[in-house]
Amino acid sequence: MLKFYKILFFNLMVIGTMITISSYNWFSMWIGLEINLLSVIPLFKSNSNYFPAEASIKYFITQSLASTIILFSIIITMNMNEFLTIKYDFWSMMILNSALLTKLGAAPFHNWFPEVSEGLNWPNNLILMTWQKLAPSILLMYNINTNFLFFIVILSSMIGGIWGMNQTSLRKILAYSSINHLSWMIASMFFNKAIWLNYFIVYTLININIIMIFNFLKVFFLPQLFLILNYNKYMKLIFMFNFFSLGGLPPFLGFFPKWITLNFLIFNNFYTLSIIMVIFTLLTLYFYMRITFTTLTFSANENIIFNSKMNNNFTIIFNTLILSSLIICINLFNFY
Repeated sequence: MLKFYKILFFNLMVIGTMITISSYNWFSMWIGLEINLLSVIPLFKSNSNYFPAEASIKYFITQSLASTIILFSIIITMNMNEFLTIKYDFWSMMILNSALLTKLGAAPFHNWFPEVSEGLNWPNNLILMTWQKLAPSILLMYNINTNFLFFIVILSSMIGGIWGMNQTSLRKILAYSSINHLSWMIASMFFNKAIWLNYFIVYTLININIIMIFNFLKVFFLPQLFLILNYNKYMKLIFMFNFFSLGGLPPFLGFFPKWITLNFLIFNNFYTLSIIMVIFTLLTLYFYMRITFTTLTFSANENIIFNSKMNNNFTIIFNTLILSSLIICINLFNFY
């Protein structure tokens, strides 16, 4: 049952993000970020255990530090013209970008992100991995330092691919996957903001699909998932296709934004960056395949004859629409 205060703070969280992305000056953007931060903390609260409280404190401390650095860089940029004779624009931009990347959870400012994700339930993880990335990403577009972000993209791609391989917690796996996808989102900002928007929307839809299944099954670790999926054939199939889509395999929807981003990277002669990102995305695809491997085999105690039903019809319909949307877009809009 939804409580009134959760509805209130959810609306405030949305309003804070909207203030940030629609403001004309940096101070109003900072105010929007603070409204968003102070409204999302009560949403992370849970009466069932203390892990969300610990995650909320970690999230609050990290985001408060990043917000303070953002305000500091704004003050330097706006008020120090008559006091400083050195070239401070580059360094103030570096400070601002670092604070925004901390809010996003990009490497090397990522250490808080898997820890906070581990303490939250699935709906709050969905908010953390999708909506909370919207406002800092748009602010990051306003002052893109290509050389600095080039380094961030490589580091995020490497850490998201390598550190996710030895995880058994599904929440940490999705957290490191989010760091890897963030490298693609930042790379898409270099050329065209519409590419970033396409990538963000597709990533959000795939995350909704996967987290909806995890929340429906009430699983948080790999052994639980292996045990439950053996008794539901529909869920196994949809689950497998969603992770293939998240990894960027054609003909699923997740392939489309990666293909567009890679296309622009190659056209603009970012060959080294393209190769590094593709290699470490293959590593993420490896641990996605490890998760979905049981869907390709039968368990010893599993009935091969299909006799189980999935009771959540909304999950089936929504997942089917998202998984087939690339084919629908190709036919409707002639994307070829």
